[in-house]
Amino acid sequence: MLENKTTWQFAEDVRAEQPYTIQGKQLSHITTQLFMQRGITTENEIEAFVHPTLEELGHASLLSMMDKAVERVHDAIAHEEHILIYGDYDADGVTSTAVLMKALEQVGAHCSYYIPNRFTEGYGPNKAAFQRAIDDGVKLIITVDCGINAVDETALAQEQGVDVIITDHHDVQDVLPEACAIIHPQLSDEYTFKGLAGVGVAFQFATEILQDFPMELLDFVAIGTIADLVPLHKDNRILVYHGLKQLNRTTHTGLQMLIQVCQIDGDIDEQDVGFSLGPRLNAVGRLQDARLAVELLLTADREEAERIAEEIEQLNNERKQIVDTILQEAIELIPNEEHDVIFVAKECWNEGVLGIVASHLVRKYERPAIVLAIHEDRGIMKGSARSIPAFHIFNYCMEIKDLFQGFGGHSQAAGMTIALEHAEEVQDKLNTSFRENVQPEDMKLVTDVHSTIEMDDISEQVIDEINMLAPFGMGNPKPLFHIEQIPTDVRQIGAMKNHLKMQMAQNGITLDLIAFQMGSLYWKISQKVPVSIVGELGINEWNGNRKLQIRVEDLKISEWQLFDFRGKQLSRIEQTFDPNRTEVFLYQDTTNDLQVPTHGYVATYAGLKEADIQSCDALYIMDLPGSEAELASIVRNLQPNNVYMCARIENSTYFSTYTSREDFKWVYGLLMKNSPVELKKIGSAIMGRKKWSQERMEFIFNVFLELEFVTISNGMISVQKQPTNRDLTESTTFANRIKKENIERTFYYSSYAELRSWFSSLLKRDDRVEGEATNEFERTC
Repeated sequence: MLENKTTWQFAEDVRAEQPYTIQGKQLSHITTQLFMQRGITTENEIEAFVHPTLEELGHASLLSMMDKAVERVHDAIAHEEHILIYGDYDADGVTSTAVLMKALEQVGAHCSYYIPNRFTEGYGPNKAAFQRAIDDGVKLIITVDCGINAVDETALAQEQGVDVIITDHHDVQDVLPEACAIIHPQLSDEYTFKGLAGVGVAFQFATEILQDFPMELLDFVAIGTIADLVPLHKDNRILVYHGLKQLNRTTHTGLQMLIQVCQIDGDIDEQDVGFSLGPRLNAVGRLQDARLAVELLLTADREEAERIAEEIEQLNNERKQIVDTILQEAIELIPNEEHDVIFVAKECWNEGVLGIVASHLVRKYERPAIVLAIHEDRGIMKGSARSIPAFHIFNYCMEIKDLFQGFGGHSQAAGMTIALEHAEEVQDKLNTSFRENVQPEDMKLVTDVHSTIEMDDISEQVIDEINMLAPFGMGNPKPLFHIEQIPTDVRQIGAMKNHLKMQMAQNGITLDLIAFQMGSLYWKISQKVPVSIVGELGINEWNGNRKLQIRVEDLKISEWQLFDFRGKQLSRIEQTFDPNRTEVFLYQDTTNDLQVPTHGYVATYAGLKEADIQSCDALYIMDLPGSEAELASIVRNLQPNNVYMCARIENSTYFSTYTSREDFKWVYGLLMKNSPVELKKIGSAIMGRKKWSQERMEFIFNVFLELEFVTISNGMISVQKQPTNRDLTESTTFANRIKKENIERTFYYSSYAELRSWFSSLLKRDDRVEGEATNEFERTC
């Protein structure tokens, strides 16, 4: 048995009477179901979703105060006023800045941009930055991806005769800035789609400033929208769909160089943006001033673009190293005892990456995590929080908002500043809220599963159909499918053996399964047991070959498992040890000089019968039992989920030369003819003639002696003249040998299927393992 890491939440099993069609082509029942689950039920709706057109995009003029904002911009251009674009340091903010800079430059504006420093200024407009801009002669400030909460900063500018236009998409608060104009989807009744990213709002503003649709800027829009994790519905889907097409033919030198350093081959898709381009643009603002990212997007000089792209690549690598270092330090700070909300803090931690670290901790420990950098000189700690679905971190923090110097966020993520003297109280109160509101079963992360499929459902055509639903992202996740099958092969791959590769085959269909960073599970998957997989369907192309593939997100094994480590070294067996489960190690005698595990419950067969242990996750049989009944009683009582047969035999009884009844009869007849005779002499003669070992000779003589067929005295062996007629099995020596042979035959020299069958008769579970088919993989450990 192997437990899944996340809770699998299956979508509603909706089915159509007939498969859907698109452009006269019938779709598979899998793709039909995907459309139904998204509420798309007609051919026209399918066509609009699969091939969204720019004509369906909400018109920019419908956004509130757009006319007034455009008029003010053109007035500034006419009077040659200095316009400042005030952006943000994340990927959405820098692409928003680039979009508006490009648009304003096209219409001849005198413009510049400003990105606040994450570490010294924080998010959004600040009075000092606004005042510096005003002192430098700026007459119009336009915010992008920020500003909706800049009430005081806007007032500062407006009071000095400097107009402020706010373009933003973040949540609107009770009090709005008294700006010249505010362009915000949530404040626009006529603009029906409310979920634009900051760059989407900036792009709509740009179209009205230009009085044209700037296709060449859609690549920026795609990057910012995907990176900001907004739902890819309606307008966002249209912008990203066409933005990705533009990105693949981009004329922006900076993007060309960034794509080059990312080593992206082939068509660029949403995953390339989400996992390569976006993180690199974000890395700049996480470690230093984000102006460098804007410079890359704006430059037309190839040499400069190449230099900046390389610098950003180095920053991204540095960011990864910093995250790894802080993550390890954070793990070391977590108490060994059971914890509720993880709360770790340390001096000198980089605030720009603490959200990433917190996310790693949430995935590892399946509970909320708060990671803070301590600023002893300022008496504060500042950082980020991430949470699990069952714990609304924003709401619970709002209940104690008076303990924060600064706080903001949403259900699963937050940023915060806490006075050092309040840190312990914040931790205690959040722990109390966690204990009172979250049950153990709520702590598992959730994986949404589209449906269960069979091998026969999978084909290149089906995968191509599924990809019609791209671009995938928030609100339109790439579907995950569940399949259960006995793997034909399981192996570790990668230089560090940290990835897992499996293969399944049925009815001529072969499916590769790749599980990244799950290489350790190799030691927890036994042979001939069905494995349940949840993952993404895809096609792996390599050297012109195309193979069906699933990228595994999670897996589990519902049945009990038997792991065959008979005769293997302890170093191989140790790979399977897991301190996080109940493990029992069973020996005949633990007083010998044995290598025993340092964790788990180590016991002898005799001692375990009296021990107070009623069940276990894993039973390691390190030595063979004295009898079948002895082991059967233990297995019946413990009902282990996993059985590891790890016994080794140094001197096998089963494979030592077998002594038949005819052999005993022949030796007895020889003794009768020569009795009495010198024991050593007759023994040597028999061994020389029969090529028998000393051990075998002693065994026969001991059996005769126990049955009182002979006597031995003063080195002479004599046959009893009138011995009692007794069977060989009445000899303890003979019976013990037969018993030991049977134990070895049953538990050591049996086939895997025979051994599993023996345990299955004792474990109260279904045994669905088939016979030893030649195409099923053999464990080579």
